Amino acid sequence: MSLITQSEASVERAEYAKLAKEESTMHEAIDSQALIARLQLKPHPEGGYFRETYRADQRVLREASNEARSASTAIYYLLCDGAHSAWHRIRSDEVWHFYAGDPVDVHVLDANGALLTHRLGNALVHEDAVFQAVVNAGDWFAAECRDATGAALVGCTVAPGFEFSEFELAAPGELQARFPQHRELIARLA
Repeated sequence: MSLITQSEASVERAEYAKLAKEESTMHEAIDSQALIARLQLKPHPEGGYFRETYRADQRVLREASNEARSASTAIYYLLCDGAHSAWHRIRSDEVWHFYAGDPVDVHVLDANGALLTHRLGNALVHEDAVFQAVVNAGDWFAAECRDATGAALVGCTVAPGFEFSEFELAAPGELQARFPQHRELIARLA
């Protein structure tokens, strides 16, 4: 068993990071139309393309309304061709997962107007990116590729499961009136 020095380990880490970045850069380009066809994606009302890939058979009850819902759902979601996910909210927590392509900014406004932007992307290549991000139930959120000409394939897992009856697209004027400090961002992603 051979031991390496800290200096050698630093060099190895740097070389690995460089190779990972080169490899990732080679694979980041997405052929959006081919992916839409291959994954059988359909236009999403908030922008981009999607397909539900999972809906749990197990049912859960919402405490406040006693309504039965799937325990969890999951989708593929593709942003491309300058599309963005318009401001909306749902009644469940939503976990975003990065799969491929360019980094995505997921902008979240909480009930107090605090803005949090998650940079979703390949965290091995982009130091400011994360592979997963959570949007809490009831928070307004929107998403866009960091590079407007880019494309990104992500996944979204919702629990309790997503139902369009619990999906609310924002009225931009109302959202701007409520959060005037974020007026420009709200208008851009309306």
